[in-house]
Parts: sequence; structure tokens; C-alpha cells
Amino acid sequence: MKINHLILWSLMIAIPHSAYAANIAGKVIFEGAAPEGKQVDLSADPNCAALHPDGLLAEEVTVNPNATLKNVFVYVKKGLEGQTFSPPEEPVILDQKGCWYEPHVFGIQVNQPLEILNSDSTLHNVHALPAENKEFNLGMPIQGMKVKKIFAKPEIMVKFKCDVHPWMASYAGVLEHPFFSVTNEEGIFEIKGLPAGSYVIETWHEKYGIQSQNVSLAAADASASAEFKYQP
Repeated sequence: MKINHLILWSLMIAIPHSAYAANIAGKVIFEGAAPEGKQVDLSADPNCAALHPDGLLAEEVTVNPNATLKNVFVYVKKGLEGQTFSPPEEPVILDQKGCWYEPHVFGIQVNQPLEILNSDSTLHNVHALPAENKEFNLGMPIQGMKVKKIFAKPEIMVKFKCDVHPWMASYAGVLEHPFFSVTNEEGIFEIKGLPAGSYVIETWHEKYGIQSQNVSLAAADASASAEFKYQP
């Protein structure tokens, strides 16, 4: 039986994410006194202010009650060279809700759909400011309106802003692989389904910058932990 070597080669390099079972988990700790939360000035748009009668805190620095940081992007920076991972067909959703971007920080693969939604009954625009990808600036005046975009190149990070409401901001980490995470309300991250190997794991925070460390996974079903610490 003849073997199509091109197909075989493609199968070898485009291995499904689900074929692996090694994991890296950990947390991002905040050392020192937590900065006081900053109230967002919504006075420029009374419609937005009415949606937040108790005020709205900025997400630039969010220190959790357990002294960890939320909204830190964590990803594999090195260790996957020569491997390819097909992007998911399902989109990542960036919502404009309450005159706010949700989520504030997220990850997406190259060529994975990004669905941008306006859940508000007010005018928004979504203005992406990449350095490596194509910039776009889209007016979204209708509640329920959706648009789809993709990023063709990896980039850490792509900022989104709203030119109508300057307090709105979001950040996307665009990668050629699915091995990324964002710290939650307990400062925890988890990167699942990695192949065995040695990796450089990097963290990115909007205000406090980047850190990295080496992590090794000796077996296909291995687990490893990593802890990062930021200071004000």
C-alpha cells in the first residue's frame, strides 16, 4: 500500500491538543500592600454612569483577597518549536457590556475567530492597536451587533480600546498554540494538555510587566507547578 508522505507529515506536525496530558499549574502572588482601587470616571456618558450606580473599579491592577494578582496572562513562550496546532473553530468572545470590555485579558490562537459583541444599547467602537497584525477600528452602534475578526500573526499583547469611552481597555495574547491561561479571582492559572518537554513560561501584567521561568515536564502525563511574584 502506498503512503501519502505529505499527509503523514501533516499528521505528525499538527498533533491535536487533546493528544497530550501534561499540565502546568500555579499562581501569581502579589507582595506588599495592595494599591487602593481606582474609581473609573464615567461622567462623560450618563448612559454608562447609570449602569453602575455604585461605581466601577479599574482593572489595571486587581489584587485578590488572598494576595494574588488577577488578569495576568501566562503562556508557553519557548519549547514548542517545530510543532503546529490547528486553531479552534469556536470563537473567543469579546463583549462590550456595561460600557466595559469583558474579559479584560484573554488569549486567542492565530486564525481563531474573535467575535466582538455589543451588549449595550449605546454606541461603542472597538479599536485594536496591534504592532504585528492589521489594525482595525469598528463602530458598533446597535445592541446585539456582532463582528468577527482574526489575527494572522502571534503577538503579545494586542490592546483594544473604545474611542467613545476612553476608560475601556482589553488585552489579547495571540499565539500559534493553545497553551496559555489567565489568572482568576484566586490568582491561579493552569496550562493543560502539554507534551512532555522543557519550557519557558512567561507572565505578562498590564502594569507590572513580564517574568519568566523554566519548567520541565518529564513524562506525557506529568504535572508541574510554577509560582510568580510581583511587587508594586
